[in-house]
Amino acid sequence: MKPRAASYTLLFSVAALLAIGLLAVYSVGMTQTKLAGHFQKQLVWACVGVGTFTAAVMMPYELLRRRAFWLLGVALLLLVLVAIPGIGTIHNAARRWLDFGRISFQPSEFAKVALILALALYAEKFFRQMRTLRHGFLFPALFILPVLALIAIEPDRGTAALLAVICGVMLLVAGVSWMYVLPAAVVGLAGAVIYGMNDAFVMKRLNAWWHLEYYKDDLAYQAWQAMLAFGQGGVFGLGLGNGLQKRGFVPENHTDFILSIIGEEMGLIGALTVVALFVLVVWSGFSIARHARDNFGMLSAVGLTSLIGIQAAINIGVVTSAFPCKGLALPFISYGGSSLMMMLGCIGLLYNIARHAQTADAGGQDRFNEDESPFSQPA
Repeated sequence: MKPRAASYTLLFSVAALLAIGLLAVYSVGMTQTKLAGHFQKQLVWACVGVGTFTAAVMMPYELLRRRAFWLLGVALLLLVLVAIPGIGTIHNAARRWLDFGRISFQPSEFAKVALILALALYAEKFFRQMRTLRHGFLFPALFILPVLALIAIEPDRGTAALLAVICGVMLLVAGVSWMYVLPAAVVGLAGAVIYGMNDAFVMKRLNAWWHLEYYKDDLAYQAWQAMLAFGQGGVFGLGLGNGLQKRGFVPENHTDFILSIIGEEMGLIGALTVVALFVLVVWSGFSIARHARDNFGMLSAVGLTSLIGIQAAINIGVVTSAFPCKGLALPFISYGGSSLMMMLGCIGLLYNIARHAQTADAGGQDRFNEDESPFSQPA
């Protein structure tokens, strides 16, 4: 898919997802008084997100490259601030937010994008040396691990794990050998297993996931009710606003489990439409990466697309009980200002990369030296 077609497909898919999300948030607020104002707030955040998208599209490409590590520094500062008692705000036993009056912001959402851009810039600068242990693995770890650690101690281990996977994907695409990435992945997975085995609550959650019906009134209540919502929706759904599970039966039905409400009211067709739109987003994003004018654009597009695609896949897997329960928002659809704003910012960056790829193609210029292309690296 050419950059122009990919960018138009990307915009269409995201606009459709955003519209579906706003409809779902509106529907949820119809029956719950405490959520009645969420649609207006989400609409405001959508407008802010469109502004973020516009700023990302209009930002000069070279300025984006030069400021990548500056953005990472800002992200680290915000993550440190949110960890300080009295500055960071605690919700649901986690210190993840900075409050500014009626507005709250989650620094980890900004850190995702900043880390992806910084890693892309680093990998471009040392592209010919990325197969060495020092430049390909040890040096990147010096700025990747602090971000992951600060997010993990909030605690938000799901986001930290997500970012670790995305960084691994970007390093592999940049030419880093599997001999460096695979052992780190094994160590991380082993650490997660050991941690889980020594945490009684985690083991209970895993057991509830395996035996959903047995724990349907306890730890698996949320997942069980989500499955009931899908079942009640059938193929065509009960109709917008006619869902029953949103009446307090599915916890977090406006955030992490909003897909279950879509499945109940819009049916299997509505749920599969959401999945298909995310597939189009991922396909468009990787098409943009393939036609990027340089390695920074290519790696940034790979990272941003992986962020959207993997996060969506995890959320969909959790809501359908394919994965254990873990709180990650469904991009463009779940209620939440920070996530929506930054995800639309990601789309703006992808469009920016595609726009400059079009310029390079129109001028007959090479996007990058074929000898330095990640697709031509020796195995």
